[in-house]
Amino acid sequence: MKKQIILCAVTFFIAAASSAQTNEMLVKNDIQKDRFNESEIKNSIHHDKKELRKIESKNVSYLSKAQFKLDFGNIPVDAWERVNNFDEATFIKDGEVTSAFYDDRSQLVGTTTEKTFSDLPHKAQEWINKKYKGYSIADVFFFDDNEFNESDMLVYNTPFNGKDSYFVEVKKDNKAVILRVDKDGEVSYFLRLK
Repeated sequence: MKKQIILCAVTFFIAAASSAQTNEMLVKNDIQKDRFNESEIKNSIHHDKKELRKIESKNVSYLSKAQFKLDFGNIPVDAWERVNNFDEATFIKDGEVTSAFYDDRSQLVGTTTEKTFSDLPHKAQEWINKKYKGYSIADVFFFDDNEFNESDMLVYNTPFNGKDSYFVEVKKDNKAVILRVDKDGEVSYFLRLK
């Protein structure tokens, strides 16, 4: 009889321990699912806010204008406009036409400055003249990335999250190609314009 009571007690404790472990695993799984869902919800909210700003406003954000003053001081702005979900300020800096781009949080993404072919590193000039002989140089600009902002810039309507770079548009007949040139003069294909 004692053996039966002990056997029943052991069986009861084993069943209770097994049930507790199963419940603990279920709770852990629920917590992981909740964290995953919370992350998805945050991403969805960020995306929705971005889309809402795109739909809601074609106007430049007051916050972007205020941030511009903090970033560049009292440089006069020739024009503000909203382009591809960025607030763009165009101004003259050091005698060059420059544009500053601000994201949906009114943080500087980067600047572009109009350049000439002769502003490119000599190595890049030689390579382009050799590989794209017969092409004309249409536009050259320098993109200076704000390394403290993770937002990607749109260059020729294409996301770009790379380093500071020159972009060169070369044309021949009805073909136009955009080349990217890094500060060391290395040239790479960026995209073809249609």
